[in-house]
Amino acid sequence: QLQASGGGLVQAGGSLRLSCAASGRTFSSYAMGWFRRVPGKEREFVAAISQRANFRSYADSVKGRFTISRDNAKNTFYLQMNSLKPEDTAVYYCAAGGTIVAVQTTPISWGQGTLVTVSS
Repeated sequence: QLQASGGGLVQAGGSLRLSCAASGRTFSSYAMGWFRRVPGKEREFVAAISQRANFRSYADSVKGRFTISRDNAKNTFYLQMNSLKPEDTAVYYCAAGGTIVAVQTTPISWGQGTLVTVSS
């Protein structure tokens, strides 16, 4: 089970860090990812990280501004979001998958969303 947190209201240019805590003993066996959805639009991929954090993948729209990381000892992974823009406003979801590619295309588990609102 995945539990996302850390969303909130922030001004453009500000920062937020999202967290996603996983229950169970197999967290380190999964690649993890973040997605987001704007109302009325499809959910889109944001970032992914491999099991040992040796590979990361980002959507072009967030490269250089967002950083994904994980702490396997704490069964938690993170999304540090800097230089936020109003277009980053969305509900953010965490997900798990078998590989860093699979988590982007066919996640096997989803967390509930956390709302990020960036004001201009």
